[in-house]
Amino acid sequence: MITPTPTAAPAPASERAALDFPTSLGTSDPTTIRLLGQDLSQDLLGKVGFGELAFWLATLRRPTAGETRVFESVLVALADHGFTPTAIAARLTFLSAPDAIQGALAAGLLGGGSRFLGVTEDTGRFLAEVLAAHGQTPRTDEEFDELARRAVGRYRAERRIIPGLGHPVHKEQDPRTPVIIAIAEEEQLRGTHLRLFEAVGRVHPEALGRRLPLNGAGVCGAALADLGLPVELLRGFALLARAAGLLGHLAEELRRPLANDVYTAVDRNARYVSPEATRAGRDA
Repeated sequence: MITPTPTAAPAPASERAALDFPTSLGTSDPTTIRLLGQDLSQDLLGKVGFGELAFWLATLRRPTAGETRVFESVLVALADHGFTPTAIAARLTFLSAPDAIQGALAAGLLGGGSRFLGVTEDTGRFLAEVLAAHGQTPRTDEEFDELARRAVGRYRAERRIIPGLGHPVHKEQDPRTPVIIAIAEEEQLRGTHLRLFEAVGRVHPEALGRRLPLNGAGVCGAALADLGLPVELLRGFALLARAAGLLGHLAEELRRPLANDVYTAVDRNARYVSPEATRAGRDA
């Protein structure tokens, strides 16, 4: 016979009164929902766009129209980039568990790392660290070039990858990069991070011996940093954008399934390699 676990006695009233969980985000009572100090129903619904709200939730301040335009441009730029590993992971997970769409979305988001999506955070962090270490903010393009030259040279000497340089598909120019820079310029939000990133684009061939394009995900990180968003959150904004793209892939999977074709193509073309050959470094 299993003895039931005794139910804990209610905490004394004095102890309950001492509990305190402060938040500046959302709260509710039987008749109202409050978000960011606003009445959700009366002040926000139909009056605030989702991108604007996401910025507001993260910073606890309502963005200006210009900030909203730059921020939402970044979200659009990062929403989808074709059959990336994150999209394939989401589709294959949906094939395996069509009853749990949250699992498919989560699978795709979990793939956001140093090669896909994480570049946004890595670039913003790199630029922020270079600027912080320099102390004095550069003013002219020449000063930004010199700062970028030293940073690129140091990374090269340490055999480290320079975040935001290069793209697996766009070998000459990432089409997103000049547009985002132009939008930031139009809104007078082309700040030190973007200017330093542009300088990296100008000077890196001197150290690397070849020219690489400025990655679109990297310019997104620079633009977000210029909006004053913490570098620790930049990957989160990339994931926020990609969640929309993944949902689009799952909707397409419902309309025109292809995940099973991907699975079958790999499964039917799998080739056995003996453990002995693997240990010997042979592929036969």
